[in-house]
Amino acid sequence: MRSFNLLAVLLLASTAVIAQTAAAPNAPKAPVSFDLKAMDITVDPCTDFYQYACGGWRKANPIPADKSRYGRFNELDEYNRAVLREILEKAAAPGNHSAIEQKVGNFYAACMDEKTVNALGAKPLDPEFARIAKVASKADLIKQIAYMHSEAMPALFGFSAGPDMHDSTKTIANIGQGGLTLPDRDYYVKDDAKSKEIREKYLEHVTNMFKLLGESAENATADAKTVVDLETKLATNTMERVWMRDPKNRDNRRTVEELAKSAPNFDFTAYFVSTGAPKFQSLNVSTPQYFAKTNALLDTVPLADWKTYLRWKVLNSNAELLAEPFFLENFNFFDKYLSGAQEAEARWKRCTTMTDQALGEALGQLYVDKTFGKEGKERSLKMIQAIEKAMGKNIDGLEWMSEQTKKEAHKKLAAIVNNIGYPDKWRDYSTVTIKRNDLIGNERRASIFERRRNWNKIDKPTDKTEWSMSPPTVNAYYRGAMNDINFPAGILQPPFFSRDVDDAVNFGAIGVVIGHELSHGFDDQGRKFDAVGNLRDWWTAEDGKEFESRADCFVNQYGNYVAVKDDKGEVKLNGKLTLGENTADNGGLRIAYMAAMDMLGDGVKGKIQGFDAAQRFFIGYGQIWCQNMTDQEARKRAITDPHSAGEYRVNGVVSNSSEFREAFGCKAGQPMVRENACRVW
Repeated sequence: MRSFNLLAVLLLASTAVIAQTAAAPNAPKAPVSFDLKAMDITVDPCTDFYQYACGGWRKANPIPADKSRYGRFNELDEYNRAVLREILEKAAAPGNHSAIEQKVGNFYAACMDEKTVNALGAKPLDPEFARIAKVASKADLIKQIAYMHSEAMPALFGFSAGPDMHDSTKTIANIGQGGLTLPDRDYYVKDDAKSKEIREKYLEHVTNMFKLLGESAENATADAKTVVDLETKLATNTMERVWMRDPKNRDNRRTVEELAKSAPNFDFTAYFVSTGAPKFQSLNVSTPQYFAKTNALLDTVPLADWKTYLRWKVLNSNAELLAEPFFLENFNFFDKYLSGAQEAEARWKRCTTMTDQALGEALGQLYVDKTFGKEGKERSLKMIQAIEKAMGKNIDGLEWMSEQTKKEAHKKLAAIVNNIGYPDKWRDYSTVTIKRNDLIGNERRASIFERRRNWNKIDKPTDKTEWSMSPPTVNAYYRGAMNDINFPAGILQPPFFSRDVDDAVNFGAIGVVIGHELSHGFDDQGRKFDAVGNLRDWWTAEDGKEFESRADCFVNQYGNYVAVKDDKGEVKLNGKLTLGENTADNGGLRIAYMAAMDMLGDGVKGKIQGFDAAQRFFIGYGQIWCQNMTDQEARKRAITDPHSAGEYRVNGVVSNSSEFREAFGCKAGQPMVRENACRVW
């Protein structure tokens, strides 16, 4: 889920150079950039460019049994995890190790100690259940929720810190809706056949989990019904994802006293004291409606039901760390039934991921030392600067935008900060205790460290150098409040960037990713933040209306794409939910192409492997989005994911591109040539 500050994530994308290091034995091979075998040249590129660029890859790469979706991002992630595995197994082995190696090695060793984990069953949670059992009043309930939040366990709502929307140099407290277990509110409130089926399966799952705790079938069924009924009430009070996309909706400054008066049953004054967070006078309430509506539930829902709900939140949030019966029950519902994976990932994969999530910048240091050098940063920065230059030219050429708004857009573009590879200052985990025989304790202490570190920012200057992803992550992102673009080292390698291919391919892959992230600063959310990251309308009224009209074209285009069609019905993409990513995809492709053509100059002429530079640019772009996905995963993402599926991130974008039409000689009326092409940037 997105944090309260604006964070636009590419969900697979980016640029640079990484050393091709040896990975663990039997590790997957490093991905390849511009792969002729990945193509299906029997298909006309003007009819279905996605199949043309990716047909061979999709046929040769069926979804692995432990995945619900497999694409080029996953391919690179699997390779990176093999590199991390080698690092962690060496760190976990006996010998002389640095403090960082010892810490990540002990975490990994505790996770890999399946025998100890299974022997403990659910006993590590007994102290938490005992605390909940002692709750005897509404005041106790509020304190218990505060305690759970301080221990990094979710319940009822979320409390964090983030940049002030109106003064991004300051960090303030944020509070907002939360408390659901299913992926989205729609799973609880929609009345279609599939949603009803999911709720029935969810009820069975919660029942099974309570049975594993030792409850009788009768009690487990009753407790599960209590949980589902209460979460359904919370879901009806929860604001929709599309509504949450607009930062203006989330901008609600309140004093603590005002918040307390608006929802008196929450007793926020006592809550904030009980969390142990620093004292503050005001905060941002992202969803005041949620608290106003949920306030009554603290009176109407019996205390015993709230205690059952809290027990469930403790159990569910720790399920993946418990003995095998709990882990498998959790997997069978969330990963197998909801997403379509057929088997759980190997334990080493899960433990590598857990270590990265818990101690990301500690493990990240070891990863960077092994794989990423200064050359990577320098070459990436040159490409970014070329694309920023193209973005400036693109802004100047917009016929629909006034000179006044263009001037402000240039200010914002010039102020964007480029973060490449890894942070300049590493996070210090020296206060986090990690033991070789305490998986849940390790995860909890690492999570508490992050929770405290976040809360301690309240009413302090915003640290705009801080990263939101660990260096090994295969992803990239833009932050509106920081006005920065960020490319972790984990994604700065093939198929996104390679020293072994020509610039046209790299610009089509990495370059479009860079352009994508830059465009996020000017999408339907990003455009509402100014050059310093403050929520401010820097547009003329006329230009704002023109932007909205052009954005509506994308809403209609992508809203008509079918995500999945099966015996439960047809589900289309949500054009409003995916608007920001679709705007960034289309804008990113255009400015990356401009930059590529400017840089290549006379090098545009001539062919390599039978394709000219323009064609190689587009094929390079298409091939980073090759993927296969289960129907279950496609259905879930259509509801929850602001990104379109790979097919539409390719065909939806190139069908709007006159440059693509020219590169492949497409004619009016062909599927890859939209009659009324959409364009914002």
